[in-house]
Amino acid sequence: MNGKTAQAPLSRQDAMKQLLQGLVDDKAGYAELLQLLDEQFDAAIRHQRERLGSIASAIAALVDTLEARRARRVELATLLAGPAPSMAAIFALLRPESRVRVQDDWAELEQMVSAAKAGGKRNGDLLAEQYTIMQRVLHGEDQLYEPV
Repeated sequence: MNGKTAQAPLSRQDAMKQLLQGLVDDKAGYAELLQLLDEQFDAAIRHQRERLGSIASAIAALVDTLEARRARRVELATLLAGPAPSMAAIFALLRPESRVRVQDDWAELEQMVSAAKAGGKRNGDLLAEQYTIMQRVLHGEDQLYEPV
């Protein structure tokens, strides 16, 4: 035995409920992530090192949660739609009245993911530039002027 307790297999209905609840939870999670990224940017501009550290910890924990939900969504989608599932295949399993709402939720989540990636890049670029500037201030530059 591997120490895990055996669980009854999920019904298709329960799998779909979990998948759809995960989408709702991810929308809330990404809203929180976007807020944290804005706070991180503000803290970076203000050179608030301690605040940056606590925000980075919160972001890391949230990203771990979001990744775990994404992995679970893939498991559930595979259960529902077979190997190499797609959200289009999941949408096709829904009743028409639910399908439009879920497709809208998915589109909104995709936009939030893109916005979070852009915010993370923006913050990373700012922090890298600040680090580079600080290194120049502390250690000087090898050459102040380009050779002619």
